[in-house]
Amino acid sequence: MSFTSVPSNTTRINRSQLFVPGSKPDLFEKASASNADIICLDLEDAVAPQDKEKAKENVINALNNHDFGKKTISVRINGLDTHYCYRDVVDLMENSGERLDLMMIPKVGVPEDVYAIDMLVTQIEDKTQRQKKIGFELIVETSMGITNLDKILTGSKRIESLHFGYADYAASVRMRTTNIGGSNQDYSILTDEIEGERNIHWNDMWHYPISKMTTIGRAHGVRIIDGPFGDFSDPEGFKSHARRTAILGCEGKWAIHPSQVDLANEVFTLPEKEVQKARDILEAMKKAQESGAGAATLNGKLIDAASIRQAEQIIEQTKLIETLSK
Repeated sequence: MSFTSVPSNTTRINRSQLFVPGSKPDLFEKASASNADIICLDLEDAVAPQDKEKAKENVINALNNHDFGKKTISVRINGLDTHYCYRDVVDLMENSGERLDLMMIPKVGVPEDVYAIDMLVTQIEDKTQRQKKIGFELIVETSMGITNLDKILTGSKRIESLHFGYADYAASVRMRTTNIGGSNQDYSILTDEIEGERNIHWNDMWHYPISKMTTIGRAHGVRIIDGPFGDFSDPEGFKSHARRTAILGCEGKWAIHPSQVDLANEVFTLPEKEVQKARDILEAMKKAQESGAGAATLNGKLIDAASIRQAEQIIEQTKLIETLSK
């Protein structure tokens, strides 16, 4: 391991993140009753321009008066390229009390974007003597954002998580698709002919940005959260999409419909057999170290110090989930 350690930022369970338009306060109660780990009250894409101010009023009112229980609450503000942004930050911070946990910043492209919001938030926290420090969630959804990702993560010590925005990213790089996540039959290859047959092999057109986010994000100690899956009538497609990003290192996924919450929780909660395997690895390595060995075998497979680190991550995440469910 490098002499330079990577501290993890604030630890939260983030398997599912349910988005609720700020313009639809009648849905706040249903969101609170859901199994979502985090509720994101949205002021950006889910709200029409003529409804922006009313949506913000609804959100501020809810943060002051609605009982969200133990849920982590985030608000997605409007982008820095709009005239709504600064008022979103000021009005939320000055009028929502202590209930707000996170602020989601969309379409981050350069570290200065994050720095600018941090400046506003820090000054208002100081002025209002706010006790709870706001954390930042960043949405990476442009070619600029992906290109500058390593620098962006130096923009503020408040950054807790990175999220991937499929639709805006696709538009940014001019991908020939209208899908929000999911697959596309044109992103495939035709195999060579074998015994007179050729097969079509579909590929994952989102692999590069997700993989880059997990690699760079983890180097900065932040959570990596998969973005939306647009077809909420396709639960199997959602789970397939989520499983592949879980394998790459994502901790959770957006739910743009309540039906997707339990699906995300299912995928991003490790099955008991995997947790038990992690426990067995730790026990086998403990016995190996007691006998003076640096590695061991378990069920015919080599395990070593790297295996311990993998197992410890699984056990730590499982304990957090178990704590949340109590």
